[in-house]
Amino acid sequence: MRTLIIVMSLSGMLMAGCSPAFWGGTAAGVLGTGAGYEVQAKRQMDRLDDDLKSGRIERREYETRKQQIERGSIIY
Repeated sequence: MRTLIIVMSLSGMLMAGCSPAFWGGTAAGVLGTGAGYEVQAKRQMDRLDDDLKSGRIERREYETRKQQIERGSIIY
């Protein structure tokens, strides 16, 4: 019970101390970071496709690397 009261008190203090501007900035940061990761994933997929088409890698390696990129991406 004591732990619950402490957690609730700390949560209330944290929530009261954060203005809407803070949460807006946090959301913008999260979206910007996510977009950066997706752009990087797109570049990796394009490079991977080029490597396969030019014969620098085999189909098996292509599939393995493609799965790795897909695991780290929301879009792919």
